[in-house]
Amino acid sequence: MAEDSSRLSEEELNALTFDEGFEDDLGSLLDPEAALGSAVRPHNLVTEDTTIGINLAAVDMITERFTRHLRLGLMEVLRTSPRITTDRVKTLPFSEYLKDLKAPLSVNTVRLSGLRGTSMVVIDPNVVFASLDNFFGGFGRGIDGLPPGRMFTPTETRIINIMLEVIFASIHEAWSPIMEINCEHIGSEINPAFVQIVDENDLVIVCHLEVELSGKERGAVDIVYPFATLKPIRDILRGRVQDSEDPSVDHDVWARELAGAASDAELEHRVILGEIDLTLGDFNNMQPGDILDLKKYDTARVLVDDIPLFDADVGTANGYAAARLLKAVEPE
Repeated sequence: MAEDSSRLSEEELNALTFDEGFEDDLGSLLDPEAALGSAVRPHNLVTEDTTIGINLAAVDMITERFTRHLRLGLMEVLRTSPRITTDRVKTLPFSEYLKDLKAPLSVNTVRLSGLRGTSMVVIDPNVVFASLDNFFGGFGRGIDGLPPGRMFTPTETRIINIMLEVIFASIHEAWSPIMEINCEHIGSEINPAFVQIVDENDLVIVCHLEVELSGKERGAVDIVYPFATLKPIRDILRGRVQDSEDPSVDHDVWARELAGAASDAELEHRVILGEIDLTLGDFNNMQPGDILDLKKYDTARVLVDDIPLFDADVGTANGYAAARLLKAVEPE
C-alpha cells in the first residue's frame, strides 16, 4: 500500500513547533502587564496626530489681543471697566471640555471666514445677567441657581447679541495681524450637549477668560476652536511667533521691511548757508541798510526737524536752486 502523501513528516512537524525561547518572547508581547515593563509604547490609531501641532504661543498672543479689545468694547457698551483675566490656552478632547459645562449657558456656534469648520463662543450666565443689570443701571451682581432648562428672555437675548457683537469685533481685531477673520453667527443653544462642532474624541483649543464687571460676580467667556480649524494655518502661526520672539530671526529682513514702510514718509527739510547771533534788542533796532556779519559755513547744512543730517554744496540744477549732498553729519 502506498504511503499517504498528505501526512507531514517528522522533520516538517519539528519546523512548525515553537521553541521555548520564542514562546517566552511571544507571551511577553501578548501579556499587557509584561508589555508595560518593556520598551513597548502604546499608540491609539484613532487619536488626533499632534506631532506637527499648533504653536499655542501664537494662540496665546491672539487671546491677549482679544482680551484688550474685549475690555475696551465692553467698557464702551456697559460704561464700566471690566476686569478680564486669561488662562493659558489648552488643547483637550471635546468631550472632556463639555463635561465641565452645565446648562443653562449661552452657547453660540460661529463660522470664521478664512478658516474651515465651526467654532464656538460660550458665555456664562453670570456674565449675561451682570451685563444686563449694569446695562440698565444696576450693580452688576449676576445671578446663581438657574434651573437647567431655563431659557433666556428676549431682553437677555438682546444683551447676549450686543456682547456677541463686541466679541466678534474683538476676534476680528485680534486676528488682523495674521489674517482677515470675520465672524458669522450660526446658532445658539442653552445646553452644550446639543452643540456638536466636532466629534467627542476630536481635539479643541480652548481660550478661557474670567470676566468680572462692577460687582463681585465672576463669569467665564470661552472661545473654542477645533484643532482641525487651526491646523492648516499652523505654519503661519508658527512664523508670526518666530518673527516676534525667536532671537535667531534674520534682523536684516526686519530692517528692509521697516525701511520700505518708512520710505514713503514725507520730510520737510531746509538748507542753511550761515547763521548769525543777534539779541532781540539789536533785532528791533535794525534799520534798512544795516550790514550783518554772517557766519558762513564751509558747506551748507541740511536740516530735518532742526536736526543737522548732511553737509552740502549749493548751486543750480535745471534752472532751480539745488543742494548736492556731500556727507552725513555725525550726531552730536
